[in-house]
Amino acid sequence: MQTIRQLDLLRQGVADLRGDGSRIALVPTMGALHAGHLALIEAAKRPGTRVVASIFVNPKQFGANEDLSRYPRKELADTRMLTEAGCDLLWMPPVEAMYPAGFATNVSVAGISEGLDGAARPGHFDGVATVVTKLFNQVRPDVAYFGEKDFQQLAVIRRMVADLDTGIEIIGVPTQREDDGLALSSRNIYLDEAERVKAVAMPRALGVAARAIHKGDAPESALAAARDTLIAAGFTIDYVELVDAETLGAPDPARPRRLVAAARLGTTRLIDNLAVDPNG
Repeated sequence: MQTIRQLDLLRQGVADLRGDGSRIALVPTMGALHAGHLALIEAAKRPGTRVVASIFVNPKQFGANEDLSRYPRKELADTRMLTEAGCDLLWMPPVEAMYPAGFATNVSVAGISEGLDGAARPGHFDGVATVVTKLFNQVRPDVAYFGEKDFQQLAVIRRMVADLDTGIEIIGVPTQREDDGLALSSRNIYLDEAERVKAVAMPRALGVAARAIHKGDAPESALAAARDTLIAAGFTIDYVELVDAETLGAPDPARPRRLVAAARLGTTRLIDNLAVDPNG
């Protein structure tokens, strides 16, 4: 696996990968890799496709009181994991390569980015959309893979790609979970032992709510029960909502819906989501 930190070398590296007619798949990450990221790499490894991963801890998607300075950075371990997973090229730019002096452009996706995490983390999705646009322009992939755990992020990127006619195929990969159901996340390392035990209340509460809605219970009743379960486990809730799976707006029972949640245990903010089938 090549590891590249300069844009001109990246362009040449990607051109070399395309030399045999291969498609290019991009897997953007912020590092601190785990099995969830490796599932993205595995999904991208299709016949005739070469895989490019990126690692960049993007300062533009962290708020003033968020965890940029302590976000885990594990360059050596990440590089080893990607090599063993069969990644072809790692793009690991420094901040000054992504945001040089005088950088003044912001990419904003209205509507779909404004509720849920967008309301709880103002400016977050502008940072996501801006850095993903940069990565798309730098790597110029044919297809890009994102985890469904960050479901609103995936929806924002799909909207952006459609609106800007990029021609890049966006593929969502199902959330990877621990044996007890907790969604894999780089931020799980912030949980202390007691918090880690409590954290499993989130996937369990969402599972109960999703099954209740599926069998025809009133969504608001199921959501209220999920919120009560999380509060009893010690969470401080940002949101627990049922939304349209494409627009993230008001749900329609005839369309795919998504149960989405974000809540904090101590200083750690966890998110999760589950699909709810049409027509209950």
